[in-house]
Amino acid sequence: MDINTIRHIERPSSAAQVTQWRDGLAWLNGGTWLFSEPQPALDTLIDLRAFHWPAFEITPEGLTIAATARIGELDTLAYPSTWTAGPLLSECCRALLMSFKIAHEASIGGNICMSLPAGAMISLTVALEATYTLWPRDGEPRTVAATDFVTGNHANVLAPGELLRSIHIPLHALEKRYAFRRSSLTHLGRSAALLVGTAGPDGDLLLTITAATFTPVQLRFAPKPDATTVRRAIDAAIPQDGYYDDVNGLPAYRRHLTYHFAEEIRAELAGELAGLGAGA
Repeated sequence: MDINTIRHIERPSSAAQVTQWRDGLAWLNGGTWLFSEPQPALDTLIDLRAFHWPAFEITPEGLTIAATARIGELDTLAYPSTWTAGPLLSECCRALLMSFKIAHEASIGGNICMSLPAGAMISLTVALEATYTLWPRDGEPRTVAATDFVTGNHANVLAPGELLRSIHIPLHALEKRYAFRRSSLTHLGRSAALLVGTAGPDGDLLLTITAATFTPVQLRFAPKPDATTVRRAIDAAIPQDGYYDDVNGLPAYRRHLTYHFAEEIRAELAGELAGLGAGA
């Protein structure tokens, strides 16, 4: 789409050069949402890709992802064989409603900052216990847990002009076993519910519920919880009106999927349904 209100595209060599923020400015990353509809309030775009941040850094501490890294790059990332949860990177990339063209332009940071319930990069990073590094325009960098970033449908903790710089996924999360469940009302459609469970060496369960709810919900359990314990924890964490409602699924449908997938994940990671899902 032609955005006829845009008068300037700026390409500074670093974020430090952007010292003043005002109405009408916006960061430009992949642009797959920005260019999809009119933006009458904007007159200037600031191109993040001019910063040339390395997309990925694999270290003994885990994986660091630049906010500008493309989703298609993450889908094909070569990772260490010891990362038991490594296949989850690709599974979440492919959970998004997008063509291969979009996948090679859309950015990981953009998907997170859109903060939609079906944002699968949010699902991925919350499930793998990530932290985000944020750069405000007038202060020191700050770190926010992925679980605390999204505050509602299309809402998050970013201040005006604040920039998501990078995402760090710790090694211990990448070395966990995992189980993945997702459903959509239509083939290759937007997620109605996306749940991920991870389990450490002692069998503890970390259950992450996304797409069905306005914000990610994460529940921790002692090793091998029973079905009743998990269901009661879901009821305590998500009120009846806490399930998202749109054309991709009614709240009752999303609640049903949440219960169903949570039980499948619990049983799989407890060894009761071994081999039925990824990461078993």
